Order: sequence, then C-alpha cells, then structure tokens
Amino acid sequence: MPNAEHPPVLALDIGGSKTMVALVRGASVQDVRTQPTTQGVNPAQWIRQAAEMAAPWRGEFGLVAAAVTGLVSQGVWSPLNPKTLQFPEFFPLQQALLEQFACPATAMNDAQAAAWGEYRFGAGKNSDMVFLTVSTGIGGGIVLQGRLHQGRHGVAGHFGVSAATCDAGQETVRLEDTLSGRWMAEQAASLGHGAMDAQQVFASAHAGAPWAQNLVRTSAHRFAALCSHIQLVLAPDCIVLGGGIGLAPGYLQCVQEYLVRTSDALRPHLVAASLGSHAGAIGASDFATHFQHQP
Repeated sequence: MPNAEHPPVLALDIGGSKTMVALVRGASVQDVRTQPTTQGVNPAQWIRQAAEMAAPWRGEFGLVAAAVTGLVSQGVWSPLNPKTLQFPEFFPLQQALLEQFACPATAMNDAQAAAWGEYRFGAGKNSDMVFLTVSTGIGGGIVLQGRLHQGRHGVAGHFGVSAATCDAGQETVRLEDTLSGRWMAEQAASLGHGAMDAQQVFASAHAGAPWAQNLVRTSAHRFAALCSHIQLVLAPDCIVLGGGIGLAPGYLQCVQEYLVRTSDALRPHLVAASLGSHAGAIGASDFATHFQHQP
C-alpha cells in the first residue's frame, strides 16, 4: 500500500487535445504541467515530449503510469478512432516508457484510468459504476464489485466507438462522431459559423443562439440514449459523467430531462465527476501502485 515513504508516481495523460504530466501520490496531485498534443507525429515523440515536461522532477518518482486515448492491450497501444488521435497501430508503449524513464512503467486507457480514479477517490464512492467522459470523443470505464473491468484485449467501456449507424453498403458511423465536442465543432462549421470549438458552441447556446441550443440538445438526447442502454445492460449503481462537454454548465441537466420519463428501474443515476481533468492521472497512478507488479 502507498504511504508517505513511497515516492510519488509520474503520471502521463495523453489525449487528442492535450498531454499532461503530473506527480501523484494517492488522490493528491502534487505538481502538473500540460501542453497541446502534437498531431501527426509518432507516439515516441509524445513520450519524449512528456519526458521533457517532467524533466524538473527527475529523481522524485519511482513509477511511471500512462493513461492514453485509444486501445491498450498488454502494454501495446493502438488507435480506436483516428479522428481523435491518429498514429500507427501496435506501438509498444509500456516498453517505450520503461526505456525513456528507466523505471517500472505501466499503461492503460485514459477513460478506464479515470473510471478507477472516480471509483477510488471521486464521485463513484466505491460503488458499481460506469464512467463516461464526453469531450473531443467519448471514453468510458466500468468498475464492478471493486474491479476495473478491462475485458478481453482491454476494450471494455469503449462506448464511443460503438456503431451509431451501420447501414448496409454505407460507412459505419461511430457514436462519438454524432455527439462529441468534435461533432459540435464540425456541425457549427457546416452551419456557416466558421471555426468554432465546443466551448464556443456552448457559449453561443447560453447566449440564446437557437442553432447552438439545438446542437447541445441533440448531443444530450443521444447521450441520454447511451446512458439508458448502459443501465439496461449493466445496471450500475451510478453513471459518472466527466469531460469538457459532460461537465459543461447545463449539459447534465439537459441529459436528465430526456430521462425523466424513464421508469425508475431503468433510469440511470447520473452524477458529475469530481476529480476533473486529473481523474486519469490519479486513477492510473493508483491502479499501477496497487495492481501492476513490474520487475
């Protein structure tokens, strides 16, 4: 078990929008640095970038834990949706971390890491739970009976890349491509509002712009349907909602409004995540400390 005598963990959180490095001990983030994730480069460059960011902490940590977007299976990293973050398949992430930082290293999906963090220290409160993050894409993690369910090849909880539509003869459309922050930005541009990110869409909605309000409502309606399906299949005690879109003012309330007519037995209990942008770093660090046994 970790205690004050153990050095902190160096946590890396690499997503489609930003890369974060943090020194973490338990639920405490002692120091943190962030910068945008450089698109279109090899993952090895992201690891070197993270090492440069963490250079002032050299010698202060004894374990590295990475939480990354995409699929992580036995330490090997592959993309699941190139629109979120594109790179070649089967990158040996855990080995690259070990070589770069010269200390034991582990790697896991960022949403699964955040799910564990919220279960251990946040809104999950040690209950059976599903964590969903709505931001650039949609990520998810499942904790049942005190165990993070990663499943065969680590794919459990990747709700965002499930098929929203799969018509014969047509390209499969991923769920996250129909309601995420990236979808909002694409829709705003197609409606003639220029280059606008999801935060600006929400600002326009709060200012009363009907087109923006419609985008937010459409996203919330589709997300509510996902929550209903998860409740029907897994029946968790709660669904914890995080991410820049998920935690945007008014979004959770809008989702709940679409669920109000659902029967009590089938209505999910939705709660806002409490660890914020540090959930993945905290979860990956704690999970690695407790469950990963490296030589």
